[in-house]
Amino acid sequence: MDGDMTARLLYLGLLIVAVGGYVFVEFRGRMGQALRQAAAWGLIIVGLMAGYGLWTDMRSTLVPRQSVVDANTIEIPRAPDGHYYVTLQIGDRDMTFMADTGATNIVIGRDTAESLGIDPDALVYLGTAQTANGIVRTARVTLEDVSLGPIQDARLNAYVTDGDMEGGLLGMDYLGRFRIEIAGDRMILTR
Repeated sequence: MDGDMTARLLYLGLLIVAVGGYVFVEFRGRMGQALRQAAAWGLIIVGLMAGYGLWTDMRSTLVPRQSVVDANTIEIPRAPDGHYYVTLQIGDRDMTFMADTGATNIVIGRDTAESLGIDPDALVYLGTAQTANGIVRTARVTLEDVSLGPIQDARLNAYVTDGDMEGGLLGMDYLGRFRIEIAGDRMILTR
């Protein structure tokens, strides 16, 4: 156990002693009432945790996700923010990308690269890209075993940006492999 962990345990112990001392002094002679209130708060916390768990389970039905229409067609609903978000499976990980027909390449941020096993600090940032936040440096990488539903690509070129970026950007390098149709609030990709 390192010094940081010891300090945290000491702090937690002091906090428990302080709160426990307050409860003991405040409810002296009324410990039954203190236990009832502690149980009530415990149930409230458990109820909030259960509600959060149910929300994460139900969210996928309330906010529609992409669906496979047939072996060559994927249908992507428009998100409430007006964009289309595509979930690609890269290796064994699901990654969310914003489909951007105005972008050229597949671009991922440093955090996404790390989650895919790519060390962003070991990359050589030779390229640049113009973004809404200004110019950022980019490094070329290869993504392996990329799947969009039943549609698979063994290798795709992508770029890692050294700027802040949540998720990824799916440009025409990838989208151009499909026939793209936008019908109502759906983007339909067919290969």
